[in-house]
Amino acid sequence: MIEGRVAISVRKAKAADAEHLVGIFRDAWLNAYTGIIPTLHLSRLVQRRDKAWWRASIRTERHFLVLEVAGRIVGYATCGIARSVQRPCGEIYELYVTPIYQGLGLGQHLFEACRHRLDLDSLDGLVVWALADNQEAGDFYWRRGGRPVGSTTEKFSGKVLEKIAYSWG
Repeated sequence: MIEGRVAISVRKAKAADAEHLVGIFRDAWLNAYTGIIPTLHLSRLVQRRDKAWWRASIRTERHFLVLEVAGRIVGYATCGIARSVQRPCGEIYELYVTPIYQGLGLGQHLFEACRHRLDLDSLDGLVVWALADNQEAGDFYWRRGGRPVGSTTEKFSGKVLEKIAYSWG
């Protein structure tokens, strides 16, 4: 490390990262969705994603990336072929950074790493879904050039929430 500089890198996730991902997911999701997703539902989602869940996800996701700052994992993203779009394009399924590292431009590193991986797969365009009530996520994707192209709803313990599709290309 050069004095005054911090090493930032994005790499493919390894099974050993599962322990760190439990805390990153918990902190990021509670920060992003408290007051949006019903409390009991949100708590169950967080509890479900234990180390075993993360190890299995790392094994099965085509592109599972982690963000490191000074050797510490502070974020993750998963991406691949779009699941709910008619044409073959890329999709970022999840992109989260630990709350204390948010607002520093680190999410952009993950975002661009996902775009690069999807470009290598020759996928034309990109889509990301975000809850409409999660204004921070919507603003993040808007600043990256994404524009709303559609919406749908999803039920969380009986509460219906709108999801917005942001698209590039």
